[in-house]
Amino acid sequence: MDAGISSQSTHAIAVFENSARAIVGGQYVRAANAGDIVGGVQPQIVVEPGTEQELAQILKLANDGDLAVIPRGGGSKAAWGNPPQRAEVVLSTARLNAFVEYAWSDLTVTVEAGCTVKQLRETLAQVGQRLALDPLWPSRATVGGVLSSNDSGSLRLRFGSLRDLIIGVTLALPDGTLAKSGGKVVKNVAGYDLPKLATGALGTLGIITRATFRLHPMPQETCTVSCLMRDVGEAQRLLLAVQSSKLAHSALQIRFVTSMPPQMDVLFEATQAGLAAQVEQLKAILAPSAVIEPGPAVWNARQELHSAARDNASNSALAKISILPAQIAETYETLLAITANRVHFQAVVQATGVGCVYLEGAPTEFGHALQSLRAKLEAAGGSLMVAHRPTNMAALDAWGDPGDALPLMRAVKQQFDPKSTLNPGRFVGGI
Repeated sequence: MDAGISSQSTHAIAVFENSARAIVGGQYVRAANAGDIVGGVQPQIVVEPGTEQELAQILKLANDGDLAVIPRGGGSKAAWGNPPQRAEVVLSTARLNAFVEYAWSDLTVTVEAGCTVKQLRETLAQVGQRLALDPLWPSRATVGGVLSSNDSGSLRLRFGSLRDLIIGVTLALPDGTLAKSGGKVVKNVAGYDLPKLATGALGTLGIITRATFRLHPMPQETCTVSCLMRDVGEAQRLLLAVQSSKLAHSALQIRFVTSMPPQMDVLFEATQAGLAAQVEQLKAILAPSAVIEPGPAVWNARQELHSAARDNASNSALAKISILPAQIAETYETLLAITANRVHFQAVVQATGVGCVYLEGAPTEFGHALQSLRAKLEAAGGSLMVAHRPTNMAALDAWGDPGDALPLMRAVKQQFDPKSTLNPGRFVGGI
């Protein structure tokens, strides 16, 4: 144990460990190591329950022992959010990875939270169906982790966000309750829409153990069309023109790289004949700009920026931004002014106004750049969440100003997790 841990905490952890071994088996309880560190904080114990009931029992044990719990799926977004105030127990959903029910004729599926997105995709594809979602690192990201972080990609434009795709969820609450909403009800938490409430809550209200989604058919054919713009003003104008047209595109993004013209990508999904007609209409809108058909790799641009931040951890930062689509050009100009050639940046912004900004350079410059950009975006009604920052960067809250919603969010947290057992301090406003 760390020298800074009190004897009282040491005793509580020892009692918890013995009880956890009795519930899940000794092979699924281990001492945490350096790979389990969250935001610079070292947990003590890692537990991998095999059932929802086991997970709920373990969570109650920790709650009763005043131990802080860090829920974990694939760990692909462990750096998101603020560092936890405390972290004694990592509660993993890795073994909760089964398909509970697949009603393919009704276009719904229920899976446990530890199921990876890749595993889900491959199973659904066998009958020509899909969850219309393109999150980061699908081979590692789990259903529960994607929901908790609200990680949706470019397909959100056509199919909606995760809150539109999820229709049921089961949560393990700190008091040991398994609360369910959607489908057959085990226990409802009166007055709350659990699927929407749990999505994006970063595991601070309960631990997702299973989820039910609405599905969509796989597209017959796909086609990506890209256009190199003369400047950001043209990119803004043409994005709005495409959005205002009658085109049935599934995704649209603009990619920016410092000192290079922006590029816009449009994804179509239809029959072969339908694709040809859609592409011709798009070319008419984009003319006289040069149009190319680059293939699907361009839709990995968001993941490439996140991966670059992870791989170049000491000299990069990455933020998720939310703005109005009509503010894309203004945001780009703000970035140019803030970085002033001292920091290299790249950005990918979806037509919904959700995007990510990657900064590379001296970490001493990142704090000022991110704070200045956040201030500009929040003044215009937008937001900025810091998804990655180097350890030697000046302290900066991950979430920014929560506004008038914070008292309500605190009240909900108090209702679900009164002892602040789950991810304490990691979410908005230090929740």
